[in-house]
Amino acid sequence: MTKAVLGIIGGSGLYDLPGLENVREERIESPWGDPSGAIRFGDIAGLPIVFLPRHDKGHRLSPTDINYRANIDVMKRAGVTDLVSLSACGSYKEELPPGTFVIVDQFVDRTHNRATSFFGTGCVAHVSMAHPVAPRLCMRIAEAADAESIPFVRGGTYVCMEGPQFSTLAESLTYKNLGYSVVGMTNLPEAKLAREAELCYATVAMVTDFDCWHPDHDAVTVQDIIRVLTANAEKAARLVGRLARDFPREHEECPAGSDRALDTAIITAPEARDPALLKKLDAVAGRVLNG
Repeated sequence: MTKAVLGIIGGSGLYDLPGLENVREERIESPWGDPSGAIRFGDIAGLPIVFLPRHDKGHRLSPTDINYRANIDVMKRAGVTDLVSLSACGSYKEELPPGTFVIVDQFVDRTHNRATSFFGTGCVAHVSMAHPVAPRLCMRIAEAADAESIPFVRGGTYVCMEGPQFSTLAESLTYKNLGYSVVGMTNLPEAKLAREAELCYATVAMVTDFDCWHPDHDAVTVQDIIRVLTANAEKAARLVGRLARDFPREHEECPAGSDRALDTAIITAPEARDPALLKKLDAVAGRVLNG
């Protein structure tokens, strides 16, 4: 069995992880460029934790400028088996008010300016994204939220826009009418890359506002969001603490196949593979390329 290592990516308002013990900080190099910042290693209740602030300390990086490939690559290099993304978002549903946590189960990609795959010319791979999150990991997050009396909903569609601007009213109404649950700017291509890296991935979308479709939220401002972010950050710390305390110490096989996603994904013949690209894929795909 593989030892479980819980990775946490902190979004807006989450630049540190309260409760993390035996902390050490390390900058891990990636062949995909610079990750958002230094990795924080530690443990909670004896469970190894790896934490990375997505926007870096002080919120230095915009959603478009984040190097998602490097972030996922260094989490894989750090030994992470299960990765939880904590992300601020806007809501398209009255029943998902600010302060609610949504354990997302589907994504819609509306980004257009990001590298979305580790693979490409010289080594082509097509992973399944039909079920983009790890169901068992989502179940454990839901159990932790319930135990901590944190308002949450299990299931919902996260539409990822490019940003950094907030939505136009037309965009907001369109996505609401399509039945999407929340909108954010960061979880794609993050979820796609996590699947390529064979990490069990889950998103906890923490609602900060109703987006501009709502008559009371027709002008979303950073100041309004920050007030909710502060409250959400405290709940997120409690959620992670409970999740870590109850988390299995051995990695559980993913029912959706997240941890075996590359078994049938690579289509390029061995003799046609680019050695330079293969070298960059050592952490992400080493299990299948070097097996």
